[in-house]
Amino acid sequence: MSTGLKIMDNATLESVIEPSDHSYIKALKGFFEEIAGLTVFTLRFFKEAVKPPYEFNELARQSYLIGYKSFPLVAVTGFIMGLVLTIQSRPTLAEFGAESWLPAMVGVSIIREIGPVITALIFTGKVGSGIGAELASMKVTEQIDAMEVSGINPFKYLVVTRIVATTLMLPVLVIVTDVISLYGSYIGVNLKGDVSLHLFFLQVIEKVSFSDIFPALIKTFFFGFVIGLISCYKGYNANKGTEGVGEAANSAVVFGSLAVFIFDMIAVQITSLFI
Repeated sequence: MSTGLKIMDNATLESVIEPSDHSYIKALKGFFEEIAGLTVFTLRFFKEAVKPPYEFNELARQSYLIGYKSFPLVAVTGFIMGLVLTIQSRPTLAEFGAESWLPAMVGVSIIREIGPVITALIFTGKVGSGIGAELASMKVTEQIDAMEVSGINPFKYLVVTRIVATTLMLPVLVIVTDVISLYGSYIGVNLKGDVSLHLFFLQVIEKVSFSDIFPALIKTFFFGFVIGLISCYKGYNANKGTEGVGEAANSAVVFGSLAVFIFDMIAVQITSLFI
């Protein structure tokens, strides 16, 4: 009597159970193609950035949109960050009788690590996604092709100006965020204490050294550069169709955030060699 079931041989069964090696090879190939494309894109940026004419008007406009328009978000984030960090750190220091070290500890933490990284991540979410979606939509609607036909260099006008603007504006936003975070920490200290603003900042300045400020400031330039680079790359090379816009914005945020953590890890390792 026939059961109506087909018996699979061993080769067919193994092909069903075990994943094909082609998927891994395809993924690995795609990874190296992405790295190669980003490398070529980076080299083209440096070539176009030094070659005249320079788009100063567009650079100023992008700096305003990227820097000034991001200020309210990073300011609120910085204030809450300083306030919460102070409130959470107070009980632990109070157990060891070191509550007087609270301003210095929070100040060093914010300036050295927390301020730059958190601001860069907020910057990636707001600015990176915006750049990726904007350039991707221009790519999908063939506006970039139209600029090439009309004799305008779209790479210099769209990409170079945005990458330079993110590189210059993120350090400024980090400085502003650090100051606002310290003020938020001052408010947190005075929730259960009575410390003057002058004494609070005096304690912070006494403990913060040049070796804390300089590396933290330098790495923000790299954060801004890599965020702008990845966002522009994802948007400028978006696939045709409306799905490419969403994918470009999402990829810009994901890979931009990942790049921030990688560069921060490298910066910490390099800084530790000289301190």
